Amino acid sequence: MAKTIVVKQIGSPIRRPAKQRQTLIGLGLNKMHKTRELEDTPSVRGMVAKIPHLVEIVEERG
Repeated sequence: MAKTIVVKQIGSPIRRPAKQRQTLIGLGLNKMHKTRELEDTPSVRGMVAKIPHLVEIVEERG
């Protein structure tokens, strides 16, 4: 079973640079307080690390 992380959006993309909005969309997030369960890969971790003020890791599974 692959490791997964649960990512929650805690910040709004309004008045943020386009790159940050695109990173949120890439993670599958677009609305406040929405959560997604994603595979724990270096690319996903990198995307989360680029926008720590907009998302938080709620849980790590596996």
